[in-house]
Parts: sequence; structure tokens; C-alpha cells
Amino acid sequence: MDAVGYGFPSDIKGPNGCGKTEVSCVWASPEGGQKIDIGKHIFCNRAVNMKNIVAVGFDMDYTLAQYKPETFESLAYNGTVKKLVANLGYPNELLDWSFDWTYMVRGLVLDKKRGNILKMDRHKYVKVAYHGFRLLSKDEKVATYGNTLVRDAFDEPDYALIDTLFSLAEAYLFAQLVDFKDNNPEKISEEKDYFCMYRDVRAAVDLCHRDGTLKQMVANDPKKYINEDNSIVPMLQMLRTSGFAVFLVTNSLWDYTNVVMNFLCGPPKPDGSSSLTLDWLKHFDVVISGSAKPKFFHDENRTNLFAVDTDSGMLINTDNGSPMAQVGGPSLELPDQMPDKSYKVFQGGNVGHLHKLLNVESSSQVLYVGDHIYGDILRSKKVLGWRTMLVVPELEKEVKLLWHLRDTRKQLMILRSERDHIEDQIHHLKWSLQCDCLDAHEAKKAQSKLGSLEVQRERVRVTHQEAQKVFHEKVASFRTQFHKVWGQLMKTGYQNSRFAHQVERFACLYTSQVGNLGLYSPAKYYRPSEDFMPHEFDIFSL
Repeated sequence: MDAVGYGFPSDIKGPNGCGKTEVSCVWASPEGGQKIDIGKHIFCNRAVNMKNIVAVGFDMDYTLAQYKPETFESLAYNGTVKKLVANLGYPNELLDWSFDWTYMVRGLVLDKKRGNILKMDRHKYVKVAYHGFRLLSKDEKVATYGNTLVRDAFDEPDYALIDTLFSLAEAYLFAQLVDFKDNNPEKISEEKDYFCMYRDVRAAVDLCHRDGTLKQMVANDPKKYINEDNSIVPMLQMLRTSGFAVFLVTNSLWDYTNVVMNFLCGPPKPDGSSSLTLDWLKHFDVVISGSAKPKFFHDENRTNLFAVDTDSGMLINTDNGSPMAQVGGPSLELPDQMPDKSYKVFQGGNVGHLHKLLNVESSSQVLYVGDHIYGDILRSKKVLGWRTMLVVPELEKEVKLLWHLRDTRKQLMILRSERDHIEDQIHHLKWSLQCDCLDAHEAKKAQSKLGSLEVQRERVRVTHQEAQKVFHEKVASFRTQFHKVWGQLMKTGYQNSRFAHQVERFACLYTSQVGNLGLYSPAKYYRPSEDFMPHEFDIFSL
């Protein structure tokens, strides 16, 4: 994976020895083109030449709009709990529960039948497992997930994948319900096993979405729930000035989309006015709301495409984006009959409609930026062949911490290799002594050498453990740390995590914030670093 430029926070010095924070400016500005803070790098899994890209598209929720977990996720959590009690018959005690928005992370897997929360490596081996909030022992973990003749696929319907930031609240609530049922079996119906409880949580979440409670609260006070991001508008302006078609595809409907995009990209309102304008639309060529991703990415999806009258919110029938006259209504056949009416906002449709609206000839000419591995990235990449960029907000803090720990990590790698080498020699000497293939003199020398190697192995083992202790002490001393329960987002032990594996497979590019795209040249050729297999890594790294 590759990233260009280095910049570092004040407490972490970069390779140039600079200890001061370097301010990242949009590339097109006079101050742009400088070294970029490492937390804002764009990392490359698969080559993307921006000169070959015609259209750049964005998701809205959790991509352009980064929600504040301490307010928005808590709002979603509280709404879900209320639905469980009021609509699904759960005890009133649940209303007293609270939500720790820092506890869950993306990439986890919920075992619906057993009430377990799992973190797996890229090979789908369970490395960390909790039953509710109780850590499973190694024996329990192996007995449940390791002693089977046929390996579990860990997919639906028995498992739920926590791949979006919006899923964190429901995962936390599920863990609470598991503990509550175990400790208070008389308060939860016997008919409601763990699987049923998860299904009820999902039903309650859906109820919150359908009645519009969450979105109305956000619309009433966007600043309370959404992070302001001053990098978005300059980035969009740079892309359009560079000749790219810019589009927005979101599952949110027009009314909510207009509220959020006004907050992010609309003109400043010094008087605190909440009035909505359509000024933000000038940054986009096409906006598709209510897209129903991931179904949207299937060309055979026959959903009709409607134009949206942005003044009234009314939907207008279209023929591939061109308005169609209504029976008994005013004639719309001739374009010059509505010279002041430029429809760029639509609802529904499929990717085929979008390609026609953008005049895209090849799917490889599209770069799409989203936050959802399944809903945004996997389908658009696997089905269409679009170029993709995944937004991973958690990455910014982690890469800064990893940079500061790089020397200790390298030392640990060297010590592990040294331990392996010594153990190989010990095993060979023991084999030679056991098979009686040595004469008395050689056996005596081998025995002596074996003793020396075992002393050396113990010394290296102790050194390795001390280095690991120093590593963890360094981590603990930083204000920014890896997650206290689940560790690094992209690692599970020494292996890449399941989440990291998906990022590597389906995201051509990945970065911490959508605005980071504005820190790089719009003509940049993103190139990945060379892939290394273990046999190559052993040769080139040590």
C-alpha cells in the first residue's frame, strides 16, 4: 500500500525531524502541494490514474457527512430502546440503560444464535470472542469455533456483519440484551432466544428509520449531530474545475439530503438562520436520492428513475432522466419549453441511468467514494468495476500511533525471526541426538551446543517479552491509543483483520476523511506498493 508525502502531529516527529503540525491545504490553493499529515494520506491498494477518470461520486451519510457518535449514535440507540419497550414488549428497565459509543468497532461479527461478538482475522479464524460483555476463554473459544469438521462461513443468516458505523449502536444493544437475558431469564420470554433478540433489535432500528424520528432530530439541529468540514467545498470545486463530472448517490430521500448538504456545503448563515437554499447543488452535476443501494448497482434493477422538483419535492416521471409529460398536464416534450428548469436531482433508478446522465462510456472511468464496505464499495467494485475509495475515519489516529511505534515494531519482528532461527537449530540437534546418527564425539559436541542454544533461546525470549512490554507501555502512554477491547482496527494479533482483508480486496484507495482527496493533484496517478509474499518478505525485510 502506498501513500505520498509525510506530515506529523506535534508530538510525533516525521522523517524530516519536523515536530510541528503541518497544516494541510487544498492542493489547488497557493499553499497546497505541501507534505501531508500522515493521518490524511490516501493509501493505495490498486492503481488509479485520475487522468482516466471522468466522474467522481460520493455517498452522503458517513462519507460527506460524518456524524458525531456521542450524539447521533446515542440518539439512534435511545430511539431503538424505546421501540423495543413500546412496540416489542421488552421490560421498562431497558429505558434506564446507557450507551457507550466507544465500545464497539467496525469489522466485528455477531453470532446471533450464541449471543457472541467476534473479531476474526483475514482467514476467518476467531481471535477474540465475547459472550455479551464476558470475554470467552481460549478453551471456550476453541470449543465453539475451532472443533468442527466443516468450517463456518460466518455469514447471514446466523451471523451479522458490523461493517458500518451506524451498526455500532445496535451491536452494543445486542450485547446488553445477551447479558440481561443471562442474568434475568425470568424477565425475557423463553421464546426469545438470542437470535430473536437480534431480530427485534433490527426491527426496532427499522421502526426508527420509518417514522422519521432520527432524521427529524438531525434536521432540527444539524450542528449537534454532524461534524462541520470546511475541506469539502474546496475539494468539490477543485474536482469540477478540473473537468470531472461530480455526482452524489445516497439512500437518503431528497428532503433529508437537502438539509444535510445545506449544512455541509451551503452558504454560511451568520444570523443562525435555518432556511434552506439550493446553492449547494452547483457543486454537483447529478444527485440521486433514495437510491436503495446496493440494489442500485445492478443494471437489471428495474426501479424507475424520477426527477425531483426541488421546490416542492414532487417526483416527475422521466425517460432516462428526461422529464415526461403527464396526462392532462402541461406539455414537456420540447426542451425549449422549460429553459429555466434544469433537472439534476433524481430519485431511484439504477446505475445504468446514472451512466447515461453522466455520459460515461466505461465503468472504469468512475471513482466512487463511500464508507460502507458492502453497500458502497464491494458492489460498485465487484459488479461494475468502478474505481473505489473507502472512508475509514478510525484510520487517522491509528496510523499516527503506528508511525510513532515503528522502531519498536521492527525490533519485535527481528526478535521473532531470531527466536524462530534458534528453535530450528534446537529441533535439528534434538533430532540428531534421538536418531543415533552421531558418534560419541559428535554427540557430545551436539549436546554442548544444544545447551548453549537453549540458553540463547531463553535470553532472546526474555528480550522479546521485554520489548513487547515496552511496546504496550508506549501505547498506553499516548493520549491516542488502540481500542481498549478490540485493539487495532486493521489487525488481529499478527494477522490482518477481517475488516482489513475486505478493505484490501475491494477498496482501490482508502483514507480517513473524504476531504483528503482535495490534498492531492486531481491528475495524480495513485500507485500501490509492491505486494510481498512471506518468502519475499523474509528476503527483503531483514
